[in-house]
Amino acid sequence: MGTDAFQCKEVNIIIYFLVVLFGIGSWVDINGMFVEIPVFVQHLPEGWKLPSYFSIITQMANIGPLFISVLYIVYKKYIWERFAVYSVLCTGASSCFLLSFFWKETTVIAGELHSTALLVLHFFLSLADCTTSVLFLPFMATFKRQYMSSYFIGEGLSGLIPSVVALGQGVGKLTCKNVSIYNKTANSTSYSVQPVYHSIRFTVEEFFYFLFTMLVISILSFTILNYTSYCKKEKVKHYDDSRKREPMNEFELASNQNTSKLITANDSDELILSSVQDSTRQHDQDSTRQNEQNSTRQYLTKKHNSQSVEITENILPEMLTTGMFAYYLVIIAWVNCLSNGTLPALQSYSTLPNGNEAYHLAATLAKISNPVACFVSCFITVKSRNNISVLTFIGTALAGYIIYLAVKSPNPAFEDT
Repeated sequence: MGTDAFQCKEVNIIIYFLVVLFGIGSWVDINGMFVEIPVFVQHLPEGWKLPSYFSIITQMANIGPLFISVLYIVYKKYIWERFAVYSVLCTGASSCFLLSFFWKETTVIAGELHSTALLVLHFFLSLADCTTSVLFLPFMATFKRQYMSSYFIGEGLSGLIPSVVALGQGVGKLTCKNVSIYNKTANSTSYSVQPVYHSIRFTVEEFFYFLFTMLVISILSFTILNYTSYCKKEKVKHYDDSRKREPMNEFELASNQNTSKLITANDSDELILSSVQDSTRQHDQDSTRQNEQNSTRQYLTKKHNSQSVEITENILPEMLTTGMFAYYLVIIAWVNCLSNGTLPALQSYSTLPNGNEAYHLAATLAKISNPVACFVSCFITVKSRNNISVLTFIGTALAGYIIYLAVKSPNPAFEDT
C-alpha cells in the first residue's frame, strides 16, 4: 500500500490544516465584534457606552460553559458532543448572518433608543464562543496529541484574521466643515459647522458576511474531520475502543521464538502461551532487571547522601505547593479580569478623546497582540515565579495607565504638555 503524500512524520498536513480552520471558528465572531466597535459607536445610540454593554453581555454568556460542564457530569456517554458542536457553530453563523441585516435596528426601552438587535445577537455570539472553550477541546482530544497545536494556532488566528480585515476596512474619518446658508427672505447668510463622515472601505454588512463565511468554513472542516474515514484514521485508538468494543476475533495469532500456532479462542477459554524455554528466559530477564534496579537504587542512595541538592534538582520535579497554586490562580483571575472585562469596557473612554483612528488602532492591535504573544511564547517560556510576578506587575501598571486615560476622558490626558 502506497504512502500518503501529505503525511509528514506523525502529522497529516491536510488534517492539520482542517483543524486550524476548525479552531478559527472558536472566537472569530466575537473578536470581529470587538474590532468593529470603533465603527459601531459612530452610528448607534449607545455611543461610547457600547463597549461596556458588550463586556457585560459577554460575561453573562458564561452560563454556556457551566451548562456544558453539567452535561458532561450527568451524561457519561458523549453521544451529544457532535450535536453540541454543530449547535454552537450554527448559532454563531446564523447570528452573524442576521447581524448583517439588523445591526442598525433600534427600539425604545425605558424612553431611550437602544440597539436591541445588535445586543441580543451579541449575547448569542458570546454564548456560542464561550461554550467552545469546554466543548472543542474534548473533541480535539479524540485526535493524536500532535494536532492540538494546530487547534491553538486556529484559535490564535481567530483574533488575528478579523483584526487584519478591520485594519483594511478602516474606521472612516469624521471632519468638521464650515457650511454657509443664504436666506433669501431675510437677505442674510448664516454659518454653521457640520460633521462630515468619510465612509469606510467596505461596509459593516460586508464585514459580517465575512465572519459568516469563516464560520461556515469552520462547520465544513468539522464535518470533514468528524465523518470522513481519511480523518478518522488520525484519531487515537483508545477513544474509538471506548465507544465501541469490537468482539474478539475467533482466531488469534500467538507466536514465540520457536513456533507460531493458530489457536481457536472461545469466550470461556483462557489463552496461556508459555513454554519452558520462554519461562526460563523470562525469569532470567526479570532477575537481571531486578539486579539493575537494585544497583541503580543503591547508586542513587549513595549519591543522595553526598549530593542531595543536586539529585533533588536534576531528578525530582519541583512540587507546586498549595500556596503557590492559589497564587497562580489569583494571577490568572486578575489578568483575565483586566484583559476580558475592565480594559475592553473602558477602551472607548481611554482612546476616543484622541480620535476615531486612535480607537480603531487600539481595538485592532489589541486583538493582534494575543496571537503574537502566543507565538513568542513558543520560543521564550517563562516558568520562574519571579518572572511571572514581574510580567504581571508590568501588565498591571500599563492597565493602570489606560484606566487613568479613561478617567480623564473626554479630555485627552496631558493636553497641556
